[in-house]
Amino acid sequence: MYSIITGSQNTTRCDVEYTCWNSRSAVLGIAQAKMLYRYGSNVHRQNSSKPASRCHRTRLSVLAAAGKINTLVIGSGGREHSLVWKISQSDLSNHVYSAPGNPGIAGERNVTNVNINVENNPEVVAFCKEKGVGLVVIGPEVPLVAGLADDLEAAGVPTWGPKAKAAQLEGSKAFMKDILKKYNIPTAAYEIFDDAKRAKDFIKSLGAPIVVKASGLAAGKGVVVARSVEEAYKAVDDMLVNKIFGGAGDELVIEEFLEGEEASFFAMVDGEKVVPLIAAQDHKAVGDGDTGPNTGGMGTYSPAPVVTDEVARQTMDEIMWRTAHAMVAEGAPFKGTLFAGLMIKDGKAKLLEHNVRFGDPECQSLMARCDSDVLDALLLASTGRLDKVDLKWKKEAAVTVVVAAKGYPGEYQKGTVIRGLEHVTGAKVFHAGTKLNASGELVSAGGRVLNVTALGADVAEAQAKAYKAVKQIQWDDAYYRNDIGWRAIERLKK
Repeated sequence: MYSIITGSQNTTRCDVEYTCWNSRSAVLGIAQAKMLYRYGSNVHRQNSSKPASRCHRTRLSVLAAAGKINTLVIGSGGREHSLVWKISQSDLSNHVYSAPGNPGIAGERNVTNVNINVENNPEVVAFCKEKGVGLVVIGPEVPLVAGLADDLEAAGVPTWGPKAKAAQLEGSKAFMKDILKKYNIPTAAYEIFDDAKRAKDFIKSLGAPIVVKASGLAAGKGVVVARSVEEAYKAVDDMLVNKIFGGAGDELVIEEFLEGEEASFFAMVDGEKVVPLIAAQDHKAVGDGDTGPNTGGMGTYSPAPVVTDEVARQTMDEIMWRTAHAMVAEGAPFKGTLFAGLMIKDGKAKLLEHNVRFGDPECQSLMARCDSDVLDALLLASTGRLDKVDLKWKKEAAVTVVVAAKGYPGEYQKGTVIRGLEHVTGAKVFHAGTKLNASGELVSAGGRVLNVTALGADVAEAQAKAYKAVKQIQWDDAYYRNDIGWRAIERLKK
């Protein structure tokens, strides 16, 4: 015998009949009732003080129907494609909706792209009520900063992603750095400026190299590692005076340059509960050998050997746990995927920045290596049961190569035809910036267009398989780095 918390009442299990939430009875199978037991009342009344509404009852019926749920994934990139791909494999999944999605996402099993305005929070909430959505997974940072998680949870829809106040960890680098300083989280020394002259005086006093960052959201392009004072001055003028990132550059964070090797570390967080995931390493620079301007990421691999067991322990103790505690203390508890961008030197990690969602393209490598039911984990984590999450990971390595449009991250052409994806073998192709033209042909629709992910016994094997697959794609406008994973491969040679 065990209790099933299904709203305002406890009921006791029998093998045939279960009394359902809102004092209504229904005959459910044992699997369905176990599902209610596993995820608890929060599936229906996620942190909501409002009375139970008809939409909650609709969601319950969806959960009860064969013990499966409908999921909505917000976003249209490779990260979202990998999440949809993994979620749709779950035995718990009834149907996955993606808003707005992309052609690759639409090709997954039991998945539908939906044309709703993800910048209109009430429209998203209304869609969830209409379709009986039992979980929303928010991929990009912009809807999180705009409070989509707040509105969904107020309507009783379980959501994976932080509320707006907690999302300021990514939405404002100035806010984040002040939190790090206040709670003694290791990071680079910094100052915050909204005046160009004062910023330049500070740069002159420190010298180069130095790092200039737009405080707000700039699609991963708002960071300049200046190798000279003149380059730093130009970055200040570009961001603060010429507003190349709009309001994101109203404030600048200028910080000391940290030497070392970068890595991406992820954890699932709910208040002060923190469950570590695995690490990856991104390749930000557009060119081979880490040359050229920074991008949103040109490829990743996982595991990242630079994140040793000791580095992982230190990161959890000094960065992830402290950040989770800090947000609770600040009255903005964090619930979602916390992404720590690390700089590692001599076996010690410092935090470059936090993001409040899965990385892109790190997520693609993580999903390829995940050997557990991701939907189950996200449901547990989003409904107050993070302590029950126990994800398993494949021992194989994953490499993700980003195939971009020529010219990215500068000017590039859209609408060029892509062929041959159906012939790709030995890898999974995630769509990142694609659409169908009027003739139904697959064409480019962004800077980072495709992500090719392969598994191998080690990074070298995964890399070889990924590049073999990349070469099977027929796209005249393709550009990609040829050395994703090079650091790990160099370590293998030693």
